[in-house]
Amino acid sequence: MENISNFIAELSSWLWGYPLLILLFGTHLFLTFRLGFVQRYIGKAIRISVTRDKNSHGDVSQFSALATALAATIGTGNIVGVATAIALGGPGAVLWTWLTGILGISTKYAEGLLAVKYRVRCKDGSIAGGPMYYLQYGLKNKKLGKILGILFAVFAALAAFGIGSSAQSNSIKDAIFSTFGFAAEINILGLVVQTKVYIGIVLAIFTGAVIIGGIKSIALVSQSVVPFMAVFYVAGCLFILITGYETLLDTIKLIFAQAFSFKAVGGGAAGTVIMLAARYGVSRGLFSNESGLGSAPIVAAAARTRNPVRQALVSSSGTFWDTVVICALTGLAIVNTGAWKSELTGFELTRLAFSEIPFGEIILGVSLLMFAFTTIIGWSYYAEKSIEYLFGRKSVLPYKIVYLIMVFVGAVFSIDLIWDFSDITNGLMAIPNLIALLLLSGVVAAETKKYLKNNNINMHSDEKIIEK
Repeated sequence: MENISNFIAELSSWLWGYPLLILLFGTHLFLTFRLGFVQRYIGKAIRISVTRDKNSHGDVSQFSALATALAATIGTGNIVGVATAIALGGPGAVLWTWLTGILGISTKYAEGLLAVKYRVRCKDGSIAGGPMYYLQYGLKNKKLGKILGILFAVFAALAAFGIGSSAQSNSIKDAIFSTFGFAAEINILGLVVQTKVYIGIVLAIFTGAVIIGGIKSIALVSQSVVPFMAVFYVAGCLFILITGYETLLDTIKLIFAQAFSFKAVGGGAAGTVIMLAARYGVSRGLFSNESGLGSAPIVAAAARTRNPVRQALVSSSGTFWDTVVICALTGLAIVNTGAWKSELTGFELTRLAFSEIPFGEIILGVSLLMFAFTTIIGWSYYAEKSIEYLFGRKSVLPYKIVYLIMVFVGAVFSIDLIWDFSDITNGLMAIPNLIALLLLSGVVAAETKKYLKNNNINMHSDEKIIEK
């Protein structure tokens, strides 16, 4: 078992090394220039996200689709991921995480556009879309597109077992114990059972109650919970920064200085400060906002929208909220409190920063609990559509049952290697999706010119949805 764990860890480290990070970050840069800095339309994107597109095709509203994507995206990466980046890469990692979010807006935009343009209508009338469909129907080489589409769906379904379910329920269990100090065992009616077993059962029941209703049920919960949980957590971060306002300017200077410092680390053996800051800042930023991974387009395809560009703008705002706002605030809070100087990492590092304010640890614990739970329900939809693409609609229910079992397993058992497994499957998801984004960038540019740059953003698309 130890050998397997070491192999998975090494494979994860190799996969998320410089080649994949350069490919992802390079795609962000390429699309940013190819689309004429679509980031400048973020204000318009936010306005459209809260506007209903009447008489449009889709299963849920644009805001519901965005909320569901944010439910899956805003998670442990915003709390644990940012802290890990700072612990390994220093304060400069905060700036690289932020830059990844800024540039990633263009990639998330392209994903959302292609998801709507190449979405399909299933036999039951529901809408399906995502990388597997724009690979299959968008690429000129249909055979290659189908193969890559299948690979993406397989990796997405596997990733859901890790980052989507078990890893999140494990984080919830840890947050409950560390925040509320529950006993390891509970005696109920004379039956002594480990507390984590009850946590796993409750989580599985709550998850099942939400995902059984499909996208409409998931979207309803997401649009109700996501705005509240985001404001709740952001308020905590702002409180930390306000109480430490005297050192905030120095903190920002330190972040910029270390983000571009060529000072050697570890006698030169470990590289330079800028190399470590860039590597961990970019990787954790990408892991948090998922721009380029191909997950968010799956739910973007279900949105009721007049044309692909409107939903593309809405999708791009998700990266803005997740990384440009929430991850940045987390990083600033950790560095400004001086918590980064400790030897802690992950959740414990962020927890140390939040301990600086009254009820800070409770705010953090509740935030992590909500973040992780909404990630579970959001990722269940990604998995559902991936399985449906691979094996048909009848396979969805059995998969949901297995998914709920993994939610329980994550809360009950120690799963250190799950995080490495999740990194691997996420990285493998990204590869076929990035191929599609690069090969179909001309389509994205043409659609952007047609609707956005020619001021036709309110025009209804005359393209018919592909019948599956």
